[in-house]
Amino acid sequence: MGIPLRVLLVEDSEDDALLLLRELQRGDYEVTFERIDTPTAMKAAIAEQTWDIVICDYSMPTFSAPAALKQVKESGLDPLTI
Repeated sequence: MGIPLRVLLVEDSEDDALLLLRELQRGDYEVTFERIDTPTAMKAAIAEQTWDIVICDYSMPTFSAPAALKQVKESGLDPLTI
């Protein structure tokens, strides 16, 4: 049994998300995740659940890492402790 890890994955590519999740599992993490790719979905995900880590693709067609970080900060969460 691995180390539990709740991951909010901000990624538009399903293939890239699967590669990342596979690597986390190889690192002995038992991953629970949600993959989102829009600002609206991120706002809802932050409001609905507590995450151990947020991993974000830097540039996507409708969202970006700087915009995701801004949302984390605006939610009142500490981006270093989320």
